[in-house]
Amino acid sequence: MKQFIACLGSLALLFAACNGNSNKQEETETSGSTKILVDESFSPIVEDQWYVFENTYPRADIQLVYRPENMLVNQFLSDSARVAVMSRLLTKEEARVFERKNIKIRNTRFAIDAVALISKRSSADSVITVQEIIDIMQGKPSERKLVFDNPNSSTVRYLKDLAKISKLPTKGVYALETNSEVIKFVHNNSGVIGVIGINWYKQPGKELEPLIEGLRVLGVKNVPGSPGSDKYYKPSQDNLAMELYPLRRDLYIINCQGGAGLGWGFASFLAGETGQRIVLKSGLLPDSIPPREILIK
Repeated sequence: MKQFIACLGSLALLFAACNGNSNKQEETETSGSTKILVDESFSPIVEDQWYVFENTYPRADIQLVYRPENMLVNQFLSDSARVAVMSRLLTKEEARVFERKNIKIRNTRFAIDAVALISKRSSADSVITVQEIIDIMQGKPSERKLVFDNPNSSTVRYLKDLAKISKLPTKGVYALETNSEVIKFVHNNSGVIGVIGINWYKQPGKELEPLIEGLRVLGVKNVPGSPGSDKYYKPSQDNLAMELYPLRRDLYIINCQGGAGLGWGFASFLAGETGQRIVLKSGLLPDSIPPREILIK
């Protein structure tokens, strides 16, 4: 993946060299500076996109600020930044904050992510049902234990919504701080199931790569009567596209700049062909599958 991104970056530099050398840092869709709040659960894919975008448009200066979802939303609503990457849309109440300022909200879905459950390869855990996950989240007795990245994360919120609970149970569920901490904890402890974004498993970084080799992704079976309830499915791109893997979530870039600007340019890049190819290469499911070129000899 990193070689792929580096290749795109090199091509981007060649393209950028042909676009002039003006030093004026006006705010446009490809120049100027802006801050983007990013749900830290999705930092690997967003960093890949940012790297290629800034190499394509060297007059663009985007500062990525990573936060757990709850903190991200609070900062977003307090005007800390006007662009955010999240796995949900703003609620009606949250949207009113911007509507009262006559700011139009632009939502762009650019990928479909999976909430993945991981365990140590040497452990007995290889599959789990959605009903088992719900039971654990509701505090019902279970021999299994779930470990999350952060109590304020989008992953915790996703499973709380799934289980229809407002608070985490006092037993069977534990929260650390980050996805990388979850990976390390599961690697060092048998009998626990880690809950992370699949992007962290597929693009772990050099520090976590050796640990990932000792882990497995669990197959998940949906509740009876729902798609994916016939057997256990893993979070592959095909299973996400066919809606067979139960724990899927959309990724959005939400732009509240109130007009054209660098945030809108980055959103357009994510949804465009290059951005979608980066998503495809990452192991997530693109919002739109990029076309393939077939050479006929």
